[in-house]
Amino acid sequence: MKINYDQKMQEMMRELTKGTRLLLHSCCAPCSTACLERLKEHFAVTVFYYNPNIDDREEYEKRKAEQIKLLEATGWAAFLDCDHEVEAFYAMAQGLENEPERGARCYQCYALRLNKTAWAAKEYGFEAFATTLTLSPLKNAEWLNGIGAAAQEKTGVRYLYSDFKKQGGYLRSIELSKQFDLYRQNYCGCSFSKKGRAGTE
Repeated sequence: MKINYDQKMQEMMRELTKGTRLLLHSCCAPCSTACLERLKEHFAVTVFYYNPNIDDREEYEKRKAEQIKLLEATGWAAFLDCDHEVEAFYAMAQGLENEPERGARCYQCYALRLNKTAWAAKEYGFEAFATTLTLSPLKNAEWLNGIGAAAQEKTGVRYLYSDFKKQGGYLRSIELSKQFDLYRQNYCGCSFSKKGRAGTE
């Protein structure tokens, strides 16, 4: 039976005290919009920008600047930056270079980013962590929530289950991106997805 992760998130939000400190991994500003809109009333959110999959430095900095622009415009969350660590992505991708998009390489990329978030949450004293990645219709929410749950077991920091695309979340992110004039990229950021995108143009 398929788990309703959106419902699970709502149940957890009723359990967790208002003002709970949440570290939210964000892949980009557009995806973070609708997630933050839902979370900001219940949590004290800090956005964690960890995306070593973005191999182009200029693209990485552009996306990071857009994330900061959104937070400065809204005040919806604080911002915690970290190193780019593109070498960590390529180390993880070794042997998986020929995997298709949304295959084993993507699974390991999710794990790389969520585990980093969980350990950062532990290091900085956050009470919970989550990710914006479940907003995208192209991302596997079941995989992401399984990885998050496993990271919770390793670190002892609570993982907030989610499926942010539910309740019109993805469409809302498009509306908010237009409202705040945010750059919306058309590939995840890694060289493999960029190559795949080029092949379809």
